[in-house]
Amino acid sequence: MGRLPAGLPAPAVVRPHAAKRNGASGKETPGPVVGLSSVAGRDVRLAARVRLLEGFLGRTEVSECAQYALHWLTDATGIEQSICLVRAAGEPVMGAAASRGLPADAAATFAISLDDWNSPLVAAIGRPHTLFPAAHTPGDRRRRPSTPFEDAAFHAVTLGFSSSSSEQRAFGLLLLGSSNRIVPELEWFTSVFSQKLDQILRQRAFTEGDRKQGRERGLLYSIINAVTDPILLTDTEGRLLIANSRALALFTASEEESEGRRSAVRMNNMLLSSALSSKAIEETGAARRELLLVNPADGSDLLFELLSTVTEDPRHGTGVVSILRNVTDLRRATEEIEENYRKLRTAEIQARAESDRLNLIIDSVADPIVVTDASGETSMMNDPAEQLFTIPLRASALEQRWVQANDAHFSSFIAGMLVSADQRRVGEIGMTDPTTGDPMPVEAIAGKILSEHGELTAVVTILHDRREAIEKSKLYEQLKQASDELERKIQAATADIAQQNELLRRQAIELEQASALKSQFLANMSHEFRTPLNAMLGYTSMLLQGVGGPLGQPVKRQLSRVESNGRHLLTIINEILDISRIEAGRMPLQISTVKVPELVAEVRSELEPIIMRSKLTLTIDLAKDLRPITTDRQKVKQILLNLLSNALKFTHDGRVTISAKRLADRTIALSVIDTGIGIASADQEKIFEDFRQLDNSPTRAYGGTGLGLSICRRLAQMLNGRIAVESHVGKGSVFTLTLPTLSRR
Repeated sequence: MGRLPAGLPAPAVVRPHAAKRNGASGKETPGPVVGLSSVAGRDVRLAARVRLLEGFLGRTEVSECAQYALHWLTDATGIEQSICLVRAAGEPVMGAAASRGLPADAAATFAISLDDWNSPLVAAIGRPHTLFPAAHTPGDRRRRPSTPFEDAAFHAVTLGFSSSSSEQRAFGLLLLGSSNRIVPELEWFTSVFSQKLDQILRQRAFTEGDRKQGRERGLLYSIINAVTDPILLTDTEGRLLIANSRALALFTASEEESEGRRSAVRMNNMLLSSALSSKAIEETGAARRELLLVNPADGSDLLFELLSTVTEDPRHGTGVVSILRNVTDLRRATEEIEENYRKLRTAEIQARAESDRLNLIIDSVADPIVVTDASGETSMMNDPAEQLFTIPLRASALEQRWVQANDAHFSSFIAGMLVSADQRRVGEIGMTDPTTGDPMPVEAIAGKILSEHGELTAVVTILHDRREAIEKSKLYEQLKQASDELERKIQAATADIAQQNELLRRQAIELEQASALKSQFLANMSHEFRTPLNAMLGYTSMLLQGVGGPLGQPVKRQLSRVESNGRHLLTIINEILDISRIEAGRMPLQISTVKVPELVAEVRSELEPIIMRSKLTLTIDLAKDLRPITTDRQKVKQILLNLLSNALKFTHDGRVTISAKRLADRTIALSVIDTGIGIASADQEKIFEDFRQLDNSPTRAYGGTGLGLSICRRLAQMLNGRIAVESHVGKGSVFTLTLPTLSRR
């Protein structure tokens, strides 16, 4: 890392608030001033003022004194952002002497030219105090000066202001980032600070040589800092002596900056030292060389052209002056030019290929295409167009007249296109087929092609033979007539269908009425049938019990058969009566509390004789958490009796299981599981139809009316439940009755 020259301004050092010794100089930074605005503030304010005055005694440099004063101002008044601008004697510019709470780069480069009379800050120098409010609109920003405070409010306090001589004695400007009013403490500070700066500036003005040297040095640094290229002076050992701001940004970094920036700066110094070594200078002299450096800001590569010259000074010895010209953009531009040239060559190849492809496309189009220039002369045409406008070899006089007529008609169309201002034109041209002499109506679509300057370069015309379109139009008219005729027929058929639908609707109403009368008739007749049938069964039972006297064994067998068939007939009549009452809406519900285990035991007891005869194993599987349900006990029992009797009837061996369990949705599932013959998937919905049996042949193996499962499903629906079946042929069936635990009427 090179060392900075003695003449360059040192970077501002931010000192901590607590008062402590500053190295070996013995100077102190101001400590925090507490309670300057409180009630008990007089003694504290006096102590703070004494501390400020003591700090001024040991400081003789403008920047050091200004930095100390701004620190004291922050602790005393709470103003976090401030900048002090000072004008050297005879200089037309006020530059930043110290700053507080602002970005270092923005504050260090901020200055005011006193020759700029349009600047609001120059106007503010003529007043002791000016408030610049915050900018909220674009108009506010145009009326404000450009400062490191951006859009925030700030005060401008003139240092060395005199009402008698205006700004001629003003040597500085204090900018304070605050919108509050000026307090007495700040007025005292401004007065004391102005006196101190005025004293330092007057002492500096005593030595004319120092002032001249400072002006020359400032001018030199202004010149080299104005150069956009990095300029630096190094000694024979590669140490940095003088550098402009561009060079400092590449080759210097403070300890407070990031490690990545410091690493980039170290690498740049190493590369520069290698390039400026004695051997390298001897080999190349003052020739131009390329030097690749790293941008400390973002780590990108920077390519420079290095121009180095050895200089001799009687006082300081031999040095090397180096100028780095940034050729990164130039190299990038060169590469882009080469890339663009390569793209241009590629584009030319593609353009030739596109031209060949366009010619191929034009030749493959069936319609004639003609390209004419701005004067109406034909420049290009495809094969179909050549057949229209080119006289073939050994053509007859009549064929020649046909081609000439086509050319005349087309030339007339193009002439009208050229004189019109339309960019596109569509018209019809009457032509003749050169091969047959038939009339050939053609639709011509022409479009102008303009250059970049709007000049006409060509006219492209497409000729479309309309003979096929005219033929299609005729066919379309015929098709439209046929469609209209078909529509009339459809309307007539629709009216007839509507009439038939009305008849069907009336017949459906009559059928519904007939079905209701049928249900009513079946309900009445079933009741009439059941009364005498019960009497017959009663008398048969009395005879079997010997009420009319002893009977022989043959007679008892005959009477038993009569009783059995009578009970079967009574079952059929009861089923017909039940289904008729359900359809007629006359089946009442008797809601009560039902204990499922008692109901299952009762069902098993009633079918115990059938279970004994079937020699099947009946298993009862009831969940332990079953609670009583509210439903129609008789109808649930009827459903279970029917399901269990069907399971016993269609199961030859194995077992039958009755299970019951509670479900999560406040329902209970009662299932009858058997290992019988099973039901095919296609027949599982048919078994619930009225009077439906899977085997309807006269020789079927199983009897029944086919109403049991139909009545069970209707009863389950009345109880807000459902019956589901799951079965496989040869493996058995599972009939599940799902009921709510609380049924409502």
